[in-house]
Amino acid sequence: MKFIHRLLESRIDNILSRDKSILLLGPRQTGKSTLLVEQITTNLEYSFLEADVRRRYETNPELLLGELKAYRTLNDNTAKPLVYIDEIQKIPAIMDTIQYAIDQKLANFVLTGSSARKLKHNRENIELNLLPGRVIELRMDALSVLEMSPQMLDINDLLLNGSLPEIIQQKNASDKEELLNSYVNIYLEEEVRAEALVRNLASFSRFLTYAAIGAGKETNINKLSEELGLSRHTLNEYYRILMDCLVVNRVEPLTKSPSRRRLTKAVKYLFFDLGVRRIAAGEGLRLPQKYYGDLFEQFVGNEIVKLIHLFLPQAKLKYWHDHAGPEVDYVIEFNRQYIPIEVKWTETPSRSDARHVFKFMDEYDCMTPGYIVCRTPKPVQLADNVIAVGWGSFISILKDKLASE
Repeated sequence: MKFIHRLLESRIDNILSRDKSILLLGPRQTGKSTLLVEQITTNLEYSFLEADVRRRYETNPELLLGELKAYRTLNDNTAKPLVYIDEIQKIPAIMDTIQYAIDQKLANFVLTGSSARKLKHNRENIELNLLPGRVIELRMDALSVLEMSPQMLDINDLLLNGSLPEIIQQKNASDKEELLNSYVNIYLEEEVRAEALVRNLASFSRFLTYAAIGAGKETNINKLSEELGLSRHTLNEYYRILMDCLVVNRVEPLTKSPSRRRLTKAVKYLFFDLGVRRIAAGEGLRLPQKYYGDLFEQFVGNEIVKLIHLFLPQAKLKYWHDHAGPEVDYVIEFNRQYIPIEVKWTETPSRSDARHVFKFMDEYDCMTPGYIVCRTPKPVQLADNVIAVGWGSFISILKDKLASE
């Protein structure tokens, strides 16, 4: 596979140049290891995916300290070594050793992981301290539109097969399907069964199908509980597992209304990749045309999430829904201001497409303009404060806006 340059590269260079360590989290096969191998030179490498390596440090995490000291001694105690550890969540207890090594200035680290679940709590269920200011947490998502070559920008293919680096470079549709099926099966086997995250894999598998089908929609836990025969507590825990394993992103509703509107409080979940979502939902490649509007909305939401992770992690992606009817698909919140975004599967946007955005902007303190994201080949001014733009143009515009904050 050809190496695809990522927007994170300059950020990683900057962090390492400031003598900091990195925790790079992201779902499997998003390109974390490939990026680091291509971009940086490390002095010591460890992969906790390898069973023999993992056993060596599970039984004696402090062994790592002795190896770091030996490296310094054998190399005349010169510059601190840069240590790369892959799949760090496999041995969460070693984080204490790493923190000590950083504090004693023995080494700098680049740590990667495909799950945040076991890093949040150690075996005694005490929250880990990742030394804020010394370990910088970054997120690696599937490819952003801004990282893709022009020939990859087929919107129908992106909606059906997603944008994982290995998948998007396949030219044969059957190869993409085979790899995506393998991905979902590997996720279930390695991230859920192997990590013993759930007791009943069959019930979790059924939940995963329902979660994928309902992605991007308001989540009704009570209804889902009745359909699956699982408790609300279990379902909420299952969603937490998907979030901790970086498979879904949670989109909160905006619940405060200056005009006292009755706003929904249900959350939405976006699968990190639409190809993975489709396979998990048990859907084939021949989807009804009516599905494409919903998929396009999820696609735009995922692209917004990627840009927030890259350029403005303190921003929040939300949505707005008045029970009386008005709804705005996405609202980016930061600095107590909002950017409203409505998504439409149309090539000919009109002023009526923006009617809910107008209502929102009348009530809230918004950065202008608001956006209608669609498939128009050219931007269209719908009002003084609302513009319709094609999805590719919107992503470029939003990247510049977030990066400038």
